[in-house]
Amino acid sequence: MNREKRKKTLKKVGKGKASLSVKLRNVVAGIVFVLILTVITSLYVVTRKERMDYTKREAESLLSGVSDSIFYQLESYKELSRLIMMEDSLAQFLRAEKEEVTTGMINNARYDIMRILNVTENVDTVFVVREDDQYLTTALATNQSSYRLDFSRMAEEEWREPILKGRGNASISVNANKALYKTNGKPLITINRAVYDLLRQKRTGIMLMNVSDKLLERLVLENARGKDLCILSTDGTYLSGNEALLRYLDQDFTGVETVHKTVRMGDEPVIISGCGVEGTPIVILCASGLGGKALPLGVGYALLLLFGVFTISLFVGGTFITRQITTPVFRLTSAMEENRQQGKLEKINVKLPKNELGMLEDEYNNMIEHVNDLIRRLIEKEKTLQNAEMRVLHEQIKPHFLYNSLETIGWMAMDAGADKVHDALETLGSFYRNFLSKGDREVTLRREISIVQDYLSLQKLRYGDIISDEYDVAKDTENCIVPKLILQPLIENSIYHGIRLKGEAGTIRITSFLEGEVLHVIVRDTGVGMSQEKIDQILNSDQSEPGEVRGEASESFGLWGTIERIRCFCDSDDVVKIRSDEGEYTEIEFIFPHAKKEKGMRENVQSDDHR
Repeated sequence: MNREKRKKTLKKVGKGKASLSVKLRNVVAGIVFVLILTVITSLYVVTRKERMDYTKREAESLLSGVSDSIFYQLESYKELSRLIMMEDSLAQFLRAEKEEVTTGMINNARYDIMRILNVTENVDTVFVVREDDQYLTTALATNQSSYRLDFSRMAEEEWREPILKGRGNASISVNANKALYKTNGKPLITINRAVYDLLRQKRTGIMLMNVSDKLLERLVLENARGKDLCILSTDGTYLSGNEALLRYLDQDFTGVETVHKTVRMGDEPVIISGCGVEGTPIVILCASGLGGKALPLGVGYALLLLFGVFTISLFVGGTFITRQITTPVFRLTSAMEENRQQGKLEKINVKLPKNELGMLEDEYNNMIEHVNDLIRRLIEKEKTLQNAEMRVLHEQIKPHFLYNSLETIGWMAMDAGADKVHDALETLGSFYRNFLSKGDREVTLRREISIVQDYLSLQKLRYGDIISDEYDVAKDTENCIVPKLILQPLIENSIYHGIRLKGEAGTIRITSFLEGEVLHVIVRDTGVGMSQEKIDQILNSDQSEPGEVRGEASESFGLWGTIERIRCFCDSDDVVKIRSDEGEYTEIEFIFPHAKKEKGMRENVQSDDHR
């Protein structure tokens, strides 16, 4: 039975439209698919990342070891060069005048240098150059042609500055910073020192100690561990290792911190790691492949556990969503759809869990109740508004007023002449045209005041000087929109139930002004006033039961009906204030909380067909 009912309800939803329940099922299926895809992708990403991290850690360890070995080896050679610099025979060679230098002096210095070099290995040769470009070298006479010393390069300020700046401290360069080369093309790591006379503290020459590339070859062989290593200078000079890695040299690799970049060698991704050796122009590059790197056992277990947790979570989540969301939502939508199909606005009663969906049912029922209440109130308000408007029109179109006006005009025609008759008839026509034309419910305040002016002009024809009117209408209020015929009933009350009963001349004053967006319109007369009891009765008259006709025979019906219309217009009860002193005055103030303006509106006091 439930399945049949569900199918019928789904058919009622309409062709081409899916119910919320079906959409939820689709969303759940999509979420399950996304979660499975996420697990697989996560496993792949985590595995790949772990392999990359493992490869990077291995590369960092290797580069750190090679870099430290090169650094400490070169530090030991620096110390050795310092010992050479302190030899007396070398100092005598450098201190002697040019003509005093002899072959014996050079041989003695060379012998002492060779004696110091015997305690170490991999020192290729030592060159000591005097300030006058005479030099000695530890290379044998037969091998001296294997080296080329570029004195023009050594004379350049760019070459000399970093050596002299150290004031005797050692600096490292490759091939003496392009000033010394081996003719066989083998690279040299040069330890440069400016030599000073210890007695006179005067620079006497420059020493170039050259370390053989065999040192770097040995370090590569000892530390490679199956990886491709390449040692080179920052300017791209190859020193040792896999020369194919030269093309991957980048300025990012020249810092002491290890930098990793992924490149492709053939079809395989490879990580190129590199760093510089502190205090030297030497860069070490390492190429590591990603294949064949097994994950640590703990990481594998963690990934399997993650996959299992995801699988169980998907099953539990799917079951929970089906029982707690999909099925209750289907029931709720079915009940709502049944209401819609039958065109009812009734409460529903569905078996739902006591959670947000149950709250949704309660809110839906509250909304239905509120909507029905709003509809009832709207109907009653519209009835009240239409009744008030019809009563106002009925009261204002009573024939006796028209007859009295025409009778007065007739007497004037007999007594005064055609001009005044024409003016009176013009005013009467203008009044009725503004009063009755177009049937608009809302007009500008300017037009509403023009109706009052025409009305008072006609009343003055009848009552003469006992009525005077004053206007204090702010310019910025003239285009404000107000309900039609809200002032004329007040003026009529002021005349018939205020000024005329007082038996003396009276004044009617209309004032308007804006406070922000709030429009205030005040009508004041100097009539008989009214008691506070009567004021309360008028202001509270809207509390009568629906359907009760109030004030049909009351002299204040026009005022009551106008108040009702303004309350409907502003959708608020607090829109009128009545102040009065019996025997002195009555003042009625209308308040429009959000005054609307009709911009650019140009209205004539009279109708369009009047000239």
